[in-house]
Amino acid sequence: MIDTDHKKLFAKGVDAINSGDMVSALAFFERVTQLDNSPTNRSYLAFCIARERGQFKKAITMCEEVLREEPGNSLHYLNLGKVYILSGQRTDAMRILREGLHHGEDKDIVNEMIKLGMRKPTVIPFFKRENLLNKYLGVILTRLGLR
Repeated sequence: MIDTDHKKLFAKGVDAINSGDMVSALAFFERVTQLDNSPTNRSYLAFCIARERGQFKKAITMCEEVLREEPGNSLHYLNLGKVYILSGQRTDAMRILREGLHHGEDKDIVNEMIKLGMRKPTVIPFFKRENLLNKYLGVILTRLGLR
């Protein structure tokens, strides 16, 4: 009985995420995690917490714990990558998503990477990307069509 309830709640949670109903997804994954504290359930719960509540630190910590338990599951890399994207940490998101591809071909990871887009190398490589000179030279050269 509990096993079928767990599976139904999990399926409803995934459906809610796919339909964009994050409030329901969060409720489903909170409940299913109480019934079964598996890494997959906690990974989805972490994503829901980040998306709905904006608790990025907590979500990142949860995802990292899950990755230590199941380092070979690409789904966990996808969820951590999405949390990094939500928190504005593009570089970390891209790193984690690339790492996830090493553990299995996942079309969802590839789609997230495509959404993020590949960045061009910096104009002046020995300066950081955030350096104002790099930023404005990149903008100017792009507008001139030289980059």
